[in-house]
Amino acid sequence: MSRSAAEQGAGREAAVAERRSATPQASAELARRIATIVDDKLGEEIVALDVRELVGYTDHLLIATARNERQAKAIHDEVRLRLKRELGLLPARTEGEREARWVLLDYLDCVLHVMVPEMRERYRLERLWGEAPRLDLGLG
Repeated sequence: MSRSAAEQGAGREAAVAERRSATPQASAELARRIATIVDDKLGEEIVALDVRELVGYTDHLLIATARNERQAKAIHDEVRLRLKRELGLLPARTEGEREARWVLLDYLDCVLHVMVPEMRERYRLERLWGEAPRLDLGLG
C-alpha cells in the first residue's frame, strides 16, 4: 500500500525537523559543501537561500547557473558522486537530469537547483523566495 502525498510530506517535514534540532548547523554546512562542489565544476551565480523560517520541508535552497545542459549534467554528476563518497549521502529525489535544463537534487535539508541561463531567467527563484535571507557561502 502506498502512502499518500500528505503522509509523505509529513514524514519529510518530521525528518528535517529532527535533523534541525539534533544538529542545527548541519544543513548550512551541507549547503556550503554543495556550493563548493558546484563552484569547482564552474557553476555560476551560486546562491543559497535560508528558508527555515518559511517552509518545513527543507532548510536551504541552492540555485546555480550552468552555461549549458552538458555543464548542468556534469554538476549533477559531481555533486552526487562526491556527497556519496565523502558523506555517504544520496539525494532523496533527483529530477531533470535527462534534459539537464533544470536539474534538482533533493538532499532533504538542502535542495540544489542547477539551471541553464534561460530557465533561471524564466523562473527567477531568488525573486520567488525574495524574503529568504542568503547564506554566506564563503566562495572566493
